[in-house]
Amino acid sequence: MSVNERADVVVPGLGHAGAHIMRALAEAGLDVVGVGPRLVAGERGHWGHIDDEMTPGAGYLLSAPRPTAPFARGASRAAGRSRTVGGVRGRATGDRVDRRAADLLAVKRERFVPGRGRLTGPCQVSVGERTFHARRGVVPATGAQPRLPAVRGLSGTPYWTDENAMAAVELPASLIVLGDCGLGVETARLFARFRCAVTVVERQPRLLSWEEPEASTLTERALLRDGVTVLTSAGASEVAYDGTGFTVHLDGGTEPLRGERMLVTTERQADLTGPGLDTAGLVASSAVVPADGQMRAGRGLRAVGDVTGRGPSSDVALYQAEVAVGGILGWPGPDTDYQKPARLVYTDPEIAAVGLTERQARNQRLRVRTSLLPITSSDRRGPQGRRCEGFVKLVEDADRGVLVGATSAGPAGAEVLYALNVAVHAEMSVERLRHAVPACVPFHRTVEAALGGLC
Repeated sequence: MSVNERADVVVPGLGHAGAHIMRALAEAGLDVVGVGPRLVAGERGHWGHIDDEMTPGAGYLLSAPRPTAPFARGASRAAGRSRTVGGVRGRATGDRVDRRAADLLAVKRERFVPGRGRLTGPCQVSVGERTFHARRGVVPATGAQPRLPAVRGLSGTPYWTDENAMAAVELPASLIVLGDCGLGVETARLFARFRCAVTVVERQPRLLSWEEPEASTLTERALLRDGVTVLTSAGASEVAYDGTGFTVHLDGGTEPLRGERMLVTTERQADLTGPGLDTAGLVASSAVVPADGQMRAGRGLRAVGDVTGRGPSSDVALYQAEVAVGGILGWPGPDTDYQKPARLVYTDPEIAAVGLTERQARNQRLRVRTSLLPITSSDRRGPQGRRCEGFVKLVEDADRGVLVGATSAGPAGAEVLYALNVAVHAEMSVERLRHAVPACVPFHRTVEAALGGLC
């Protein structure tokens, strides 16, 4: 029998953005219902953002004695004949995390409804036999799914996605990574440091091709040092699985690759055929949900995250979530601005960037001035006295005298980027930045020297 219930807001999809909206609105006193099939806090919350705390030696120790997570069982035996699991047992670990998250939501008086929500009318979401009527609106945040590359034979094999890789409880002897979408490079580093033989196959001429060339060179050098084989300008034409491992045939007729497991890190796409968007006046066959600067997608409807097509980034999703929360609470702020996105790849060293690369700036016909300074020139050292690799690169619009892009690569790349991120978004003059007094902390003074290089 159908049950009708009421709430202030219903949030189908509990990824980073959905969970944030649910928590923020509940803390503001609203009655919020969150709907999700399994994951609370999103796929990236469970399987992504591979930082140094997940690797042996906290990032600087390149040896890997007694690995702990995620390969709690069997990893110490990986030097012998390997065994892999990546299916049900791995997912059970994620389910335990979800139960703890759901318990936390219950304490905060937020309602979590397991299942897949579907819009069945304006401000109306159905989950199984239950129908929720939202007084203030519905916020779809259902995320996206991997989109497989056009490789013959791939779809019929037990390939890994990032979720399978992070759910594995035993270490494979070898891993082939197709693509370097950031998470692929992060995962390659992690598995290599657990003594897995890793090969990265990338069609582009360099890794992280959307970033500065110096970042690509630094990342590839670091991966090679960790024992990763990097094949660029190499595309997979066919994949086969024989029950014990994968055979990957490359374009050009070179010798096929052999690996026990294969991770596919490709583009992601939103699945809009199931949420019932047509009942809210939207085109269900569309690739994205169009939303305005306040994330409004229709009457009583706001959309955030991957479904908006604004980039598969949890940072963008959380930014959109903040805008949506303000609008729902009646405190609207400025419209969203996607012109200067910040980007982060948790390699070692970290690669953090904001705004335009040098090439992008020149393609926009700006008169460009750049500065590139290795962080080693600041004579700073990392843990155990190890000299750190990295650099700061600044891109200036010389006619206006403002930064339009910056890259911070190093052991604290993301932290160093923060000030540069603010400077790029605020369009602060380089002259003013040059006369600011920097904090005397490791790596940050490299920015001061790089600003001097723009003279």
